[in-house]
Formats: sequence, structure tokens, C-alpha cells
Amino acid sequence: MRAVIQRVSRASVVVDTDVVGEIENGLLILLGVGPTDTSAQTRWLAEKIAGLRIFSDVDGKMNLSLSDVSGAALVVSQFTLYGNCRKGRRPSFVGAAHPDVAEPLYEEFCLVLSSLGLAVERGRFGADMKVSLCNDGPVTLVIDTP
Repeated sequence: MRAVIQRVSRASVVVDTDVVGEIENGLLILLGVGPTDTSAQTRWLAEKIAGLRIFSDVDGKMNLSLSDVSGAALVVSQFTLYGNCRKGRRPSFVGAAHPDVAEPLYEEFCLVLSSLGLAVERGRFGADMKVSLCNDGPVTLVIDTP
């Protein structure tokens, strides 16, 4: 699994003309699933992200987690995180899981975050989405599961 996380002051996802997910202070999580990913990796990644100390404390140091700041997560599936651009000009996405594998793990990831006490909003799996955000910091990290 691969996640790109961005600390945001606001973020939203629109499908067609409908806002399907929206948060204020928190994390926008772009989530890619690989073909051999497992539930164990899903839990590891959700717990890792939930516990990351990337929000500022009173001294301005990145020392607080998402739950410490009562933040929310907006999770957007993004198979293009597994795009390979090494050859030619058209990316290859053979490194991404088939939707039959990816969608259940995406849903499970969202449920694990919720079970950790976080407010979770979602994009719509497989849809053409328009994602808007205001990156706070900016703080952007990439996390791959072991």
C-alpha cells in the first residue's frame, strides 16, 4: 500500500456536481493499493497515519497527531500512485491492484481509521473525482507499507 498524506486546513471531493466528502482541519489521504497488499498492511498503515505527529503544538513543533488536534481524514482511492513512468510517455499501472482487490482494502482502511476514533470522509472508489485542498504547511508525506 502507498499513501500520500497532506496536512490540510480544508479538503473536499466532488463527483459530477455532488460533494461526496469534505473536511476542515486534518489529513487528505490519497491511497493506492498494490496487488499483494493484505489486511495486516491496511491496519499497519492506518495506525501509522493516525499516530503521526505532524500537527503543531503550542511551541510550533510538529508534535501532535490527528486525534490530538481532533482532526478528520478524507480518504481518496488513487491507483495512479502505482503508475510507472520509467519507459515511454504513457504510465503503466500494472503495479496497481485490480479493483476487486483494491476496493475492499480501501474500505477496510477507512473502517480501521474510524475504529481508531477518527472522523473519516471518503471519495468515491473508481469515480472521476475533483479533489480540492488547502495544504497546511505545506506538509506532504509518502508512506509505503513494509
